[in-house]
Amino acid sequence: QVQLVESGGGLVQAGGSLRLACAASGRTVSNYAMGWFRQAPGKEREFVATISRSGGTTYYADSVKGRFTISRDNAKNTLSLQMNSLRPQDTAVYYCAARAGAFAGASVYPNDYNYWGQGTQVTVSS
Repeated sequence: QVQLVESGGGLVQAGGSLRLACAASGRTVSNYAMGWFRQAPGKEREFVATISRSGGTTYYADSVKGRFTISRDNAKNTLSLQMNSLRPQDTAVYYCAARAGAFAGASVYPNDYNYWGQGTQVTVSS
């Protein structure tokens, strides 16, 4: 089992940047494909970005492609999300998630993930 803790959220003006971090404990994160999801008030949780266990494969939601970058450091057991050119519509609680399984790859589907952090709030003002 793995425990996930997000950090780095906050309030930023439109056009600004934030870097989210997800610290994993309990088991080495290299065993898991990882992902970032977000949920705005009154909306469903939606996919943001995902990365394979080695870091060699990444996928992004169309809405963040070219602005966000997902990365991982398996030696430090961390996952990151660099967010640039932020927009008010990026406002949400951001969650990191881990997907277990020997053959589990990067996935855009939240139901594929076994472990979730508690979330960190990102607010982008216009």
